[in-house]
Amino acid sequence: MREALETPTGPDCESLRSVVDFVRWGASRFSAAGLHFGHGADNAVDESLHLVAHALHLDLPIPPEFFSARLTAGERQDVSALFTRRLTERRPAAYLTGEAWFAGLSFSVDERVLVPRSPIAELIETGFAPWIETSRIHRVLDLCTGSGCIGIACAHYLPQASVDMTDISEAALDVARKNIADHGLDERVHALRADVYDGLDEGRYDIIVSNPPYVNDSEFAMLPQEYGHEPAIGLLADDNGLAIVRRILADASNRLQPGGILVVEVGNSNQQMSEEFPDLPLTWLEFARGGSGVFLLRQEDLGDAQGSVEYQGVR
Repeated sequence: MREALETPTGPDCESLRSVVDFVRWGASRFSAAGLHFGHGADNAVDESLHLVAHALHLDLPIPPEFFSARLTAGERQDVSALFTRRLTERRPAAYLTGEAWFAGLSFSVDERVLVPRSPIAELIETGFAPWIETSRIHRVLDLCTGSGCIGIACAHYLPQASVDMTDISEAALDVARKNIADHGLDERVHALRADVYDGLDEGRYDIIVSNPPYVNDSEFAMLPQEYGHEPAIGLLADDNGLAIVRRILADASNRLQPGGILVVEVGNSNQQMSEEFPDLPLTWLEFARGGSGVFLLRQEDLGDAQGSVEYQGVR
């Protein structure tokens, strides 16, 4: 049986003085509680450090000389309150702080959108090289945008490009529009309500990129408690997790410019994807910082995808 979860209040709080005291204490309690880390941090120490920094209004990385600094009584209580919520509510840290980082950029997040964590960030930071010549990228479409992190990051790293970001959820689009404004990108980035391509005009794009819902029912039922705070509409998909992906594939060749590319994250549905589309020349991308389940297709390869998806009755 796990030990009772203490919170650093009253006399216990008095024994914790410095930044490093609280980081260590939080990491110990998080590990003892069996929290899940997958919404920004991947371990208890980084999660604890992130919450301490937020409570103290400090940017990361915290300067080393600050680690021995003593907290005031009010600061100790602020850190304690965040730790207590993380332990008792099992709420992802990003929802507690209202902020998540993606591709080196800060985004406002809340429970209307998923917490940004896609490995596609690494691809965006390279300007999608070597898969397409960066200088020829003028229009990007981000499907199922959620917080807008993918589309906004594309606009940041591709300053010559305009970006359309779509989602079926008006609540998610409200968050995306706030992030567009916060990054000063209103002139080049547009958040539009659309159900995959339904609701868009007939224009073509150099890149279509998407992190759509791809979790099937059985996998969803096994997710850690933290995922229950995220909108299910951003996670769940029918047809073994591939319902939305099929629709993206079905018309992608008509939505891409010649020489354009499609990049889609399917996570653990990657094996199902390969089995259902064995004739598609899928390129499964590898990432230096970790992550998998992202495929790339070129526009000229998508004719086969359209025929295969139509045969299965999607269109």
